[in-house]
Amino acid sequence: MSLSTLGDGSAGVVLVVDDVPDNLAVLHDALDESGYTVLVAIDGPTALQRAAQAMPDVVLLDALMPGMDGFEVARRLKADPATAHIPILFMTGLTDTEHLVAALAAGGVDYVTKPIKAREVLARMAVHVQGARAARQTRNALDAFGYATVAVRARDGRLLWQTPLARQLLQAWFGAAGPLAPAEVQDWLRRHLPDARRAIEPPRLAIERGARRLTFRLHQQVELDDEREGDVAGDWLLVMREESDAAVLETLAQGFRLTAREAEVLYWTARGKTNRDIGDILGASPATVKKHLERVFAKLGVETRTAAAAMALERMRGVGQAG
Repeated sequence: MSLSTLGDGSAGVVLVVDDVPDNLAVLHDALDESGYTVLVAIDGPTALQRAAQAMPDVVLLDALMPGMDGFEVARRLKADPATAHIPILFMTGLTDTEHLVAALAAGGVDYVTKPIKAREVLARMAVHVQGARAARQTRNALDAFGYATVAVRARDGRLLWQTPLARQLLQAWFGAAGPLAPAEVQDWLRRHLPDARRAIEPPRLAIERGARRLTFRLHQQVELDDEREGDVAGDWLLVMREESDAAVLETLAQGFRLTAREAEVLYWTARGKTNRDIGDILGASPATVKKHLERVFAKLGVETRTAAAAMALERMRGVGQAG
């Protein structure tokens, strides 16, 4: 069976990771009889490879294996944006609280204790598989429509998944597409969580670089985290949009016969920025900005920032970029 056909007509795709062949055989038979497509791996590196290739709906992961143990496998799966969304159920003979906490901290959503009881595994897994498949359908729809969308876990800022366009934008703007959301995004999300949980949409986050900006809009809550330790921050869908005011700058330059730098200074003046702000944006000193602005005043035939800004805003309305 090719990887492209995995899961067709089945209850889901499950990757079972255990270094004991007898355990694999028992789980494989029980899952197969229940309609699942079953993949197996007997060590950590193989598990990572197969997860990346097949994108299973869930991973059943043995906690203790020689070499790379299950905790490390889970951490690596969660650190990779491509596989971070896959739910992980740990299989462990360890029942000490510290080991169970370690399993959850590594990225597990649930655990079952050994010796494995097939019915218990199937019952616990069904809930997570259903949620994972619904989330995958959402991601596929967003991908198809070309949305730049990410899912962020508010508790720790982890990027659970992202559409291809979102990955490109994160890479271009921040130099990385995970495993964590940019610090500005994390701070913004946490700051507005109280309003978001009351269905009040917070103001958009805008990150500006010259005439370019990247905005983040809170779209909806994906699901609630387990309420362990009182944490109900949840996972959230954010929609990203890249905008450029290059056309506006060109309009200002041509309309008022300004140089490119003078047009930039006028643009930011119209947006309410001080000379110091504009200097920080353009990489110039406030004194240099002041000189540019004086030349802008002369070309516009005005004497104040307010008058220059009013003329710029009027021209910007013509290209739909006022305000």
